[in-house]
Amino acid sequence: MRTAEAKAVSASEVTSLFSGLQSLPVLVLAVSGGPDSTALMVMAAQWRNSLEIKPKLVAVTVDHGLRKESKAEAAAVARLARKLDIEHRTSRWTGRKPKTGLQEAARLTRYRLLGKAARRGGATHILTAHTLDDQSETVLIRMSRGSGLSGLGAMQRISAVPQDEELFVVRPFLEIPKARLIATLHAAGISYADDPSNRDPRFARARLRGLLHLLAEEGLDARQLARLARRLKRADVAIENAVERAVTELFVELPAAPAIAIESRRFGDLPAEVALRLLGRAMARVGDEGPVELGKLEALKTALDEAQNGPENRFRRTLAGAIVTLKNPQILVERAPRRRRKVLTKRRPGRSTGAKRR
Repeated sequence: MRTAEAKAVSASEVTSLFSGLQSLPVLVLAVSGGPDSTALMVMAAQWRNSLEIKPKLVAVTVDHGLRKESKAEAAAVARLARKLDIEHRTSRWTGRKPKTGLQEAARLTRYRLLGKAARRGGATHILTAHTLDDQSETVLIRMSRGSGLSGLGAMQRISAVPQDEELFVVRPFLEIPKARLIATLHAAGISYADDPSNRDPRFARARLRGLLHLLAEEGLDARQLARLARRLKRADVAIENAVERAVTELFVELPAAPAIAIESRRFGDLPAEVALRLLGRAMARVGDEGPVELGKLEALKTALDEAQNGPENRFRRTLAGAIVTLKNPQILVERAPRRRRKVLTKRRPGRSTGAKRR
């Protein structure tokens, strides 16, 4: 949608977008100063002012220190926040920045600092300004990386903060095109910052953003991609429910050590996707290296299936801190022993590695 054709978000739409949040005493708003987050702050203030019992709004600007303009942009957000009667804080990313994976590191840091500000202010929910356009870009990025069904479900309106299950992210604008937010700010005469990194071709999101208009000409616009994400998420939820039932019915926790036994015949009768996720659940539960990478899990299950259907019925493989062993009539998933670290020593020329002689 082009900005010139876009309509400003109406007052009734604002009420709908923030519905369900009025009972929360404090809300943190993630506001960088760009058009989307500036619109979030403006509309959140409008919504709050329409309520009898008004939640406290705290705008938090995370200054990543990656551009010289960021300090001035944070100051501009603070000035607008004062006009809107919203408390404002700036959190800065200090220390060395990584040379690779900068955007992902910045994203995780942003959530960490937002979470810290939320806890300090007594909030459990953080509002971000992700739009319909962001959702469509996320779908494309995850498709390009070979994500599974769960990943292609993309962003949800409410989800847990990364690495903090006690805090929640709320995305009220996921169904709203960016152009409508810009139109809303234009109608109100409110300025906003422009971040050139959003167009920097070094970053995958910016490159894919440049392709969206070509895809839209073929009928694959932001709304279609967001609809795809909703449908895949719906299917993902159904599969997860089936996995939960399978966990209840098939998992046998072994008390001697972190280990789970699964009846191999019943495992083989499960639909492939349910069996794959069940195996991943078992490995994540007993392993000590975090979630299993999907591609590696698929390869392991393929090998396990071949062993189950082969003449010897033997299989043993280690992945993500877990050992998977086929011992008919069971598949055993156990904690793998800790890996021994190799100690590297450098020998100086002409020196013995033995004890000194006196």
